[in-house]
Amino acid sequence: QVQLVESGGGLVQAGGSLRLSCAASGRPSSNYAMGWFRQAPGKGREFVAVISGGGISTRYADLVKGRFTISRDNVKNTAYLQMNSLKPEDTAIYYCSAGTNYFSNNPNYWGPGTQVTVSS
Repeated sequence: QVQLVESGGGLVQAGGSLRLSCAASGRPSSNYAMGWFRQAPGKGREFVAVISGGGISTRYADLVKGRFTISRDNVKNTAYLQMNSLKPEDTAIYYCSAGTNYFSNNPNYWGPGTQVTVSS
C-alpha cells in the first residue's frame, strides 16, 4: 500500500505560479511512476503529468506543456508539480497518483486532492 498526501494548493492570480507537493508513505515511491491529474468543476478527471520511478522520463498533457514541470525526490519520497503561467482554466482539484504502469491513466493509488484556484 502507498499513501499519498498533496499540499501546496491555493488561490493565485492568472500568470502566477504554484508548486504542489505529494508526499508518499508506505512502499518506496521509487517503485512507482508518480503523476498528477486534475478535475475541474463539472468535468471528468484528466491527466496532467507523470514521471517514471527513477525520474528519467516525463510526460505531459498538451494543455500544460511548457508551463508545468513534474519532478521527484526519491530520498524524500516526494513528487512535485511546478505550475507557471497559470490560467483560470487551470482551476481544479489536483490529485497525486502512484502506479506501476508509467503509461496508464488509471494508477493504483490516489491522494485526496488539493484545490488550485486561478483568478482572472
